[in-house]
Amino acid sequence: MSVSYRAVQWNPAKKAYDRRLAFVIAGYLAVFFIAAATAFETSPLILAMRACGTAAIALLIFILSIGPLARFSPRFSALLYNRRHLGVTMFLLAFAHAALATVWYHGFGVLEPLTSILTSILTSGSPFEGAAQIPFQPLGLAALVILFAMAATSHDFWLRNLSPRVWKLLHLGVYVAFALLVAHVAFGALQDAVWPGFAWMLAAATAWIVALHIAAGVKEWRADRVRRALAADGWVCVGEVERIVEETAEGRAKAVIIDDCRKVALYRENGAFSAISGVCAHQGGPLGEGKIIDGCVTCPWHGYQYIASKGQSPPPFFEKIPTYELRIEGRTLYVHPQAKPPGTPVPPCKIAGLEGASS
Repeated sequence: MSVSYRAVQWNPAKKAYDRRLAFVIAGYLAVFFIAAATAFETSPLILAMRACGTAAIALLIFILSIGPLARFSPRFSALLYNRRHLGVTMFLLAFAHAALATVWYHGFGVLEPLTSILTSILTSGSPFEGAAQIPFQPLGLAALVILFAMAATSHDFWLRNLSPRVWKLLHLGVYVAFALLVAHVAFGALQDAVWPGFAWMLAAATAWIVALHIAAGVKEWRADRVRRALAADGWVCVGEVERIVEETAEGRAKAVIIDDCRKVALYRENGAFSAISGVCAHQGGPLGEGKIIDGCVTCPWHGYQYIASKGQSPPPFFEKIPTYELRIEGRTLYVHPQAKPPGTPVPPCKIAGLEGASS
């Protein structure tokens, strides 16, 4: 790796999260397979295909619910912290569903699978003849392509090289993928469903996602008014909490500049942030490039140390630096530009759901 990038690291919190996720997915697939095999007489390949497909849809609905729910309660912040893992897992389930469907419906004929798929699409009836005549396979394929693009770029390498704006626009494609998958299921599996409850479940899930995002949007609009009031009072927006968490490992700093020239160092420790001057009291070293060692912010130049929440060196040393107040409003972190006198204690700003998560 170059000096700009490093291999992906799974900290203990992420490893534990992934183990729980793998256990839930495996449990769902097993329960679905056993229940469906008991209720219906069908091929194990079809059961596996449907198990992966329903798991992917359920996981996508869960993923789309995390963002809005986090705007209502910080308890969902830990899910936001691990959302990329959920997205990649969901793509793998969707890909497994597509692969099994290709094998089952197009893998045993005289035509090569891709040719068979294209032929089935081209020979489908007119959509005006009824919903059953609408080719649903292209809808699923289009959704899978979008999900693949998102899974393949779920890394900070792509975030930096595509630019946050382009990366965010690309990952907003998840809503297009969701709409395509709803149509894929509605015009495909539901046409042969023996129980109408499946259609009601899909409709309820779609209504849940739409209603949840509308409610979160209204809440965010109201929060915007509060943010404008904070800006009028001088508070400076540092950024979205989730993005700052992703950019700052536990015990590390994020350097920000306020008033166009003043350097402030944000330090993350025990799921909370503290803000101190970005300039060491010794010889002006960059505290925003340091890290926490033995519970103290350590200057990368000469090793001078400070307790982040107090802005002063541990006894018997006496160096002091200015501290800053932090505040979370909605999912945005703010810093007050008026520095506290050197050595003034300021309680850390806790990020709910991240306590004990170390990177």
